[in-house]
Amino acid sequence: MRSIYDYHHILGHNLLFGVIISLIFAVLSSRKIKCFILYLALFHLHLLMDLFGSGECWTIAYFRPFFNYELYSRINWALFSWQNILINFLLLFWTIYLIPRKQRTPLEYVMPSLDRKWTADISRFFAKFRKPATE
Repeated sequence: MRSIYDYHHILGHNLLFGVIISLIFAVLSSRKIKCFILYLALFHLHLLMDLFGSGECWTIAYFRPFFNYELYSRINWALFSWQNILINFLLLFWTIYLIPRKQRTPLEYVMPSLDRKWTADISRFFAKFRKPATE
């Protein structure tokens, strides 16, 4: 008997599902085309991270329900591993580093008002640690 986990993996990790879910989220977003592209890119990033960092023998049934071909990588590691923890911390710190410098967050297209609030709050926080400009 297949588990819910298996069905999630088969039904939710393919191109058709990625396009459908990206369209649904894009319809609910203010910048529909940009958000659709962003959602589809994030979906593919999720698949890529699953392919490498979700355990040994993990496959992606990318072309289902059209073809029964599964993508596989020989380079993979467990879900709870030092590689995944390191990648998550690096991405988190990189994001926090960029917010006051670029005045934007990953939320700028999806939730613009929250993006502006977080950008202002985080920039104000980091401004406390900057050296004053000398004349």
